[in-house]
Amino acid sequence: MSSDCEPRANHSPHSLKNFALIGAAGYIAPRHMRAIKDLGHRLSVAYDINDSVGIIDSISPQSEFFTDFERFLEHAYRLRRDPATALHYVSVCSPNHLHHAHIAAGLRLGCDVICEKPLVPTPALIDELAEVERETGRRVYNILQLRHHDAILKLREKVAAAPRDNKFDVELTYITSRGKWYMESWKGDPRKSFGVATNIGVHFYDMLQFVFGPALRNEVHLNAEAKAAGYLEYERARVRWFLSIDADDLPAEVKGKKTTFRNIDISGEQLEFSEGFTDLHTTSYREVLAGRGYGLADARPCIEVVDTIRNSPPTAARAGEGHPFLKGRSA
Repeated sequence: MSSDCEPRANHSPHSLKNFALIGAAGYIAPRHMRAIKDLGHRLSVAYDINDSVGIIDSISPQSEFFTDFERFLEHAYRLRRDPATALHYVSVCSPNHLHHAHIAAGLRLGCDVICEKPLVPTPALIDELAEVERETGRRVYNILQLRHHDAILKLREKVAAAPRDNKFDVELTYITSRGKWYMESWKGDPRKSFGVATNIGVHFYDMLQFVFGPALRNEVHLNAEAKAAGYLEYERARVRWFLSIDADDLPAEVKGKKTTFRNIDISGEQLEFSEGFTDLHTTSYREVLAGRGYGLADARPCIEVVDTIRNSPPTAARAGEGHPFLKGRSA
């Protein structure tokens, strides 16, 4: 299908690309802005319902900015009149429940879209976006940055080299404590964030299937407002997982010293990847611009996992399948 944007024949990552960014006031937006700048491209216009976007001054002060989506869209359409200003990409960093609508709007502007996690909450919405891709001839890319982390890539190589009948035992714990503000924000509203497992866990579920293959079994043991836990069996791994935003869940050895605890134990070995995150968005953008970005099909497995977690009633853990942090907690 034809489009009003620049023809995709010019897919060189070295030619200047014009970007729009939706959700400019969010926590993760500066990483997208810096990736665009660091790779030598232009953030032409940004939008957010909130105007706390002073960070733009240090990254891209020349960018147009709107707090009304209608005015943002009108400006984007006017940019299409001149090939030199026409948008090539729309980056989506808005609250989770708006991703689908903003992705579709970007595609219909005639642009490829780069979206934060979680792409959408359900596999059905992935199918819907695939239809919009077919209608517009444009592509959706998801930021799945853990796939670019050196430690994860080395682990993937290790698993691939292990005997095929070797199944790894994985214990995943991620506690990132949040203050009272969290529950007052969209992140604390499960209708908008889709819950803890989706909001803070989706990258881990993507990483697990990237390393250990398809998910075969998905059991939920706890699904509460501030924490969730369960058991996942992948082709090459058995995974006990626990996620929380509650500071009370921090282990005694870090409580009062750190606000975050991340631990992944793989058959008795610790996976150390507390560093190396700084440039992963830039790497993700570089891959998208080179035509190697992760699309809808790549995002589907982790979306299927979180969709099942949200819709499965918690059950008691079978012997050996419960995370240690579950002790004393009811389903």
